[in-house]
Amino acid sequence: MARSGAVSSAIMASGTLVSRILGFVKLMLIAVAIGSTTDPSNIFNAANNLPNLLYVLIAAGVFNSVLVPQVIKASKNSDDDGADYISRLTTLAVLAMALITVVIVLLTVPIMTVMTPGWGEAQRSLAITFASFTLPQIFFYGVYTVMGQVLNAKGAFGWFMWAPALNNVIAILGLLVFIQQFGTYAEAQHGVDTWTNGQTFWLATMSTVGVASQAVVLIWPLRRLGLDIRPKFGWRGIGLSQAAKLSGWTLVTGVVANLAFLALARTANIPNGYTQQYLDADPPQMIAGNFALDTATMLYALPHGVIGLSIATVLFNTMAAAAADSNTAGVNAALSKALRYSGIANVFFMACLIAYAGPLGMLFSGGIPESGAVIGQVVVVIAIGAPFLTCAFLFGRVFYAQEDARTPFAVQLFISVLTVAAAFAIQHWVAPNHMIFAIAACYAGQNILSTVIYHFLAVRRIGDYGLGEVLDTHVRSLGAAVVAAGLGTGVLWLMGGWSSDGWPWSNLFTALSTLAVLGIVTAVVYLIMLKMLGLKELPELARPILARLKR
Repeated sequence: MARSGAVSSAIMASGTLVSRILGFVKLMLIAVAIGSTTDPSNIFNAANNLPNLLYVLIAAGVFNSVLVPQVIKASKNSDDDGADYISRLTTLAVLAMALITVVIVLLTVPIMTVMTPGWGEAQRSLAITFASFTLPQIFFYGVYTVMGQVLNAKGAFGWFMWAPALNNVIAILGLLVFIQQFGTYAEAQHGVDTWTNGQTFWLATMSTVGVASQAVVLIWPLRRLGLDIRPKFGWRGIGLSQAAKLSGWTLVTGVVANLAFLALARTANIPNGYTQQYLDADPPQMIAGNFALDTATMLYALPHGVIGLSIATVLFNTMAAAAADSNTAGVNAALSKALRYSGIANVFFMACLIAYAGPLGMLFSGGIPESGAVIGQVVVVIAIGAPFLTCAFLFGRVFYAQEDARTPFAVQLFISVLTVAAAFAIQHWVAPNHMIFAIAACYAGQNILSTVIYHFLAVRRIGDYGLGEVLDTHVRSLGAAVVAAGLGTGVLWLMGGWSSDGWPWSNLFTALSTLAVLGIVTAVVYLIMLKMLGLKELPELARPILARLKR
């Protein structure tokens, strides 16, 4: 059993990692095809991100908090292995998502009008065109989640985690065709006024085809389960209302958080209405838009997604078991270990993001150094909050482990009110060329403030969880990271990275090569410094890795 669990975890982790790598490749190709600080890139980004934002706001919380537990319960407690119940549940979910998607698509024009304040007529018209092709993704996100969670309930974990890789592959192929047919942005300077239907097809339509494919591909493994799942109607008395009541606080917390995020996303679209104005200035100036913000967000969230969530998943069960036995010491120990282990990785990544923001920005610039510099500046601002993203998440798990969803809701409500207020302030009092930086600072501030609030609440609930030990680990890790990143910055200077006409800024290949060299140098120096500083967690983390290498 333990072996199958380890294998399942490995399959899921590898699928997540491959999907993230392909996602970054897709992002790089979008920048090559249509630029990164341009009208087309920001317009497409606004339209292509909207389906996911709306899906998360409307349905994701319902599926994850209500439907998934019901699928698992039905699978264990019915004679037909849950086939009849799952058929009715999936039928209801698919019909609901279809209805929601149709309504949203019919409201494309007013939705995009609200989400694109200050945009010109031509910009908004192209945004509406893109959204007409991308908003149907909402339906496929829902179908993918429902079918994937049925597979997870039956122990078929790999398909759900690997399907997004297919999505990215299809989108990448579409972008390669786009570049082959219409040229790169650096060559052709694609603009709103010269945009064609063919470009819309290979960019926006293929993006939706990719999202659809990650849902459709799950049909085959679902059929292999032998459940005979088919459309079935009649949903009264199957227990959904009671499940919704039990998950109410979790649902409301998700809605509140995503409404605040939607407010920031709307604010991030504003600078695009001023892009040409700044380009026509003397001297011309490229300003950061939503594409630069999303790129920076993906980079700063990477250590949390790959490392933080993995640690949280492993230790959450320990927390929950300890909480069930009223073992406060066990909860404290699990929280302390999670904070310390994740901190070692997150502090390192934060230092690297700040020190090497230039080459990272160049990697997603489409080969335009000026755009790379702008993206890099956004990365520096948002990277400060990277370690706190995982910390806040882990603190929240403490309360969920004790079946307390009200406290996370209260924290999220407070943070969301401040976020909406910040979005309002940025819209009215921050210059367009500084808005994205202010939003990036807001992201970092959210994480820091959430961590501080959760700390005080956790101490009141479970007492001292070893704050001194946690701080000691983070301070030592930060010292090691500063030394490692400092030496790496010296290597960057030797490679010409301190000048915009240096080798790392020549093209995407030189930027990637620079990051590879710097990553190896910094990681080696960081590990040496951790050992010199006597970090006790280092042997604990290294022991299982070395044991596996020996085997």
